[in-house]
Amino acid sequence: MKKASLILVILLLASVSTGKCAEMKALHPATDVYGGWRLGVQTWTFNRFTFYEAVDKTASLGLDWIEAYPHGQPLSKDKPNIIFGHNMPAEIKKEVKQKLTDAGVRLVNYGVVPLPNDENECRKVFEFAKEMGIETLVSEPPAEAFDLLDKLCQEYQINIAIHNHPKPSPYWDPNMVLEVCKGRSNRIGACADTGHWARSGIKPVEALKKLEGRIISLHLKDINEFGNLDAHDVIWGTGVCDVRAILEELHRQNFKGVFSIEYEHNWEKSLPEIRKSVEYFNEVAGKLKPTGWRDLLAGDLSNCIYKQGSWIMEDGVLTRKGGGNIWTKEKFGDFILDLEFKVDKGSNSGVFIRTGDVSDFVQTGIEVQIHDTTDGTSRGACGAIYDCLAPGKSMIKKTGEWNHYTITCKADRIYVVFNGEQIIDMDVNLWTEAHKNPDGTANKFDTAIRDKPHIGHIGLQDHGDPVWFRNIKIKPL
Repeated sequence: MKKASLILVILLLASVSTGKCAEMKALHPATDVYGGWRLGVQTWTFNRFTFYEAVDKTASLGLDWIEAYPHGQPLSKDKPNIIFGHNMPAEIKKEVKQKLTDAGVRLVNYGVVPLPNDENECRKVFEFAKEMGIETLVSEPPAEAFDLLDKLCQEYQINIAIHNHPKPSPYWDPNMVLEVCKGRSNRIGACADTGHWARSGIKPVEALKKLEGRIISLHLKDINEFGNLDAHDVIWGTGVCDVRAILEELHRQNFKGVFSIEYEHNWEKSLPEIRKSVEYFNEVAGKLKPTGWRDLLAGDLSNCIYKQGSWIMEDGVLTRKGGGNIWTKEKFGDFILDLEFKVDKGSNSGVFIRTGDVSDFVQTGIEVQIHDTTDGTSRGACGAIYDCLAPGKSMIKKTGEWNHYTITCKADRIYVVFNGEQIIDMDVNLWTEAHKNPDGTANKFDTAIRDKPHIGHIGLQDHGDPVWFRNIKIKPL
């Protein structure tokens, strides 16, 4: 987890402990399973699609990070003649930043971008990186450019990660990367492409050991054949690169940085294979240095209570088919729950938290309302604590677009961050105290809220309307 993400999580956790939840705009807490590692997508993976489609596909995988490339990717279906890159006009750069913010995806790397021994040309790229918040430029610069590039790296506080295309490219051998790094600042290092090493006949783990201390980022791959330049990508953990050993070696090195998925196979239908690769990464990395984040639901829903066939999980999306609510078998007390949902026109649903008895969820649980519109009340407003507290602001997106909830429960407090804005800050005891009857006694509903359990099941409501959920993560506190 890099500094920006760490700050977000610290702010959230600190605000919970102090009783004040800081307002978070646009971004949500990173749900990375390993403290210090960020898993994202190199958009070359989706080069048959537009840049905006690549952003949406990255978000659909539950990943917060992206690496863009400058080699001809159309911006969007609406603007097919605009190519993403550092030469985009100012108004398009502004539009791109808004698109990334709306998707909850952060552009952190850019490459493989040419960086010649020409200060004017290089400054154009560095200025673009500074404007877009890019941390690392991935490149294969000529050896004579490194004096200039090291100066610019330190001036702009931006890294250069040297990429290794397969032989006979200039940096296919890690020793070549080490040679140009000699005497340079620590902002010059390697973008370790594990698949290209294996294609060139180099064992990735051995190359990583050689580059210890100089690895800035990775293009993480697994391929089907060793030493074959025509080998293709496969689901991580099933090929010859030994992804488990790669992650274990980087853990030993105390590596902190970005892993970009660059999946160069089955181009137009690669998402299911990439999703399995992400699952493998999370399984291995989550055991090495866990942050506490994990999937709330098993992919086969085996850890849930529900009527068989009434909910299905397909390609990472949970969909209701009718037949009642779905509940976790496990109970949770204090936690951060992070999820996305989408509704149809007129749809009504909800997220139940701390539900003591699933057969009596109305009386023993608390519902965070899901609705396609808002009337500003505690019943009709999306994000409301149902029948209790209306949201401070309406943040619902257009029907059919994905929305993002971060729900935090800590002792008597409940917080809801909705599409990047904090809309609920509720102290159950204070709310109850403020809603007594005129004679000073607690009314029936107030007593029910106060007396609801502080530990219970988490549920997703079947209200008879279409609703979809994805990227459902939880971090017990």
